[in-house]
Amino acid sequence: MRPVRGTASPTATWEIERPARATALPGVDMAGFRIRGDGSTELRAIPHPAVTVAVEFGDRPFDIDGAGGPVRSGSLAAGLSFSVFRIQAEAIACVQIRLSPLVAYPVLGLPLGELGAGVIGLDDLWGRDATRLRERLHQARTWPERFALIDTELLTRLHAGKVADPEVAWAWRHIVASHGRVRVRDLAAGTGWSRQRMWSRFGSQIGLAPKRVGMLVRFDQAVHRLAQGHTPAQVAADCGYSDQSHLHHEVRAFTGTPPSAAANEPWLAVDDTAWPTRGGPA
Repeated sequence: MRPVRGTASPTATWEIERPARATALPGVDMAGFRIRGDGSTELRAIPHPAVTVAVEFGDRPFDIDGAGGPVRSGSLAAGLSFSVFRIQAEAIACVQIRLSPLVAYPVLGLPLGELGAGVIGLDDLWGRDATRLRERLHQARTWPERFALIDTELLTRLHAGKVADPEVAWAWRHIVASHGRVRVRDLAAGTGWSRQRMWSRFGSQIGLAPKRVGMLVRFDQAVHRLAQGHTPAQVAADCGYSDQSHLHHEVRAFTGTPPSAAANEPWLAVDDTAWPTRGGPA
């Protein structure tokens, strides 16, 4: 592994570590972060089609300002979201985990519809287990040790948790494979469910309705293309938007900024470095 450095602000320096190999769990990816600088660092985390879990092990809790209101915690879980949430902390040291909703459902121990688009302290979900995990991460001397601890914790919870309906899992994978360009009626037909049942069961277990998940997956593809330097006109055509104005409208809806600004988000820049694409979200 090799640390990658970047800057979120003139006074903050990022150190990023990635596991040397993919995790043994499908639908799980992670990275380790240390952010050093004078004073606190504030980041805007833009929407992504995965459930985000961050476990801080440097004794500096996060202050999070999300859709559900302010949260202060040494760890957090953020559901699939349509809006930016802000994270503020000093001298961050954490492991950030991205979970496919199909994995997050059993791992977090609740249907993601209950988590919704909000951010919640992991202590509220895992109790003292979250504290013990932070302590073990703090005591670990290397990033490989920390990634192995996370792997073990997730695997234990995955095996003990309740899995999503096979029809919901199939619909999620179909939405991702189509880059968000699939109709709810086609998903319902593929599962044999009614549209109403598909909407209800999918939303309860994944956290967003199928149509909104499709929009999120399409946005994620588009904003990364913008960050790679593709023109808005080209991105709009390639990602299935009706025109450039449609792309502009959706990017602003997700990020609160126009495409040109969204493509230069510090968090997105780190995303592009720390989370290289492995075929998209599992």
